[in-house]
Amino acid sequence: MKIEWKKEDKALYLSGRAPESVKVPAFNFFIIEGEGNPNAPDFSERVGILYSLAYGVKMSPKAGIAPASYAEFTVYPLEGVWDITDEAKLAWTGELDKGSLKYSLMIRQPDFVDAAFAGLVLERAAAKKPSPLYGAARFERIEEGDCVQMLHLGGYDEEPASFAAMEAFAAARGLRRTSRRHREIYLSDPGRTAPDKLKTVLRFQVERG
Repeated sequence: MKIEWKKEDKALYLSGRAPESVKVPAFNFFIIEGEGNPNAPDFSERVGILYSLAYGVKMSPKAGIAPASYAEFTVYPLEGVWDITDEAKLAWTGELDKGSLKYSLMIRQPDFVDAAFAGLVLERAAAKKPSPLYGAARFERIEEGDCVQMLHLGGYDEEPASFAAMEAFAAARGLRRTSRRHREIYLSDPGRTAPDKLKTVLRFQVERG
């Protein structure tokens, strides 16, 4: 049976336009980190590394390296966890300098992918098309737990309005953000989608209090 994230994890990926509470369990990811303006070339290069790994897993049966538990699946969407540098936090004025951004880009992997298989995929991808960025990629299992999320429709620079709505939703329920870090799940290709039509799931972790 094919693994379809749009069906099996609809509540986590196809969120509504209004804020909502979700509990996010542990998932497997290929991850690569970076700093600076996401419009810079090295950002797209990191995205390319992640997709080469994701498709390395998907096409592993043709390469003869698929594990016995392999199942057909739809590649998961790109995600990014965003923060700013410690220096930027100390000098924060309320205006974001994109050059001070820190990010962890990632693509979720099916449960049949374990550390050993991920390592093999990473090794083969690096050998096929060498890049020093493969040395920065890693496999990790992440659990977010209690979160607030919503679907943001529009450009990335317009996200603050959605975050304000999410924070108001959380406060009304006695919840607060655990940090300024947040997650973005990209449901649209910015290269093929008009800015006002971009769909991005926004999410941050919360705790009682």
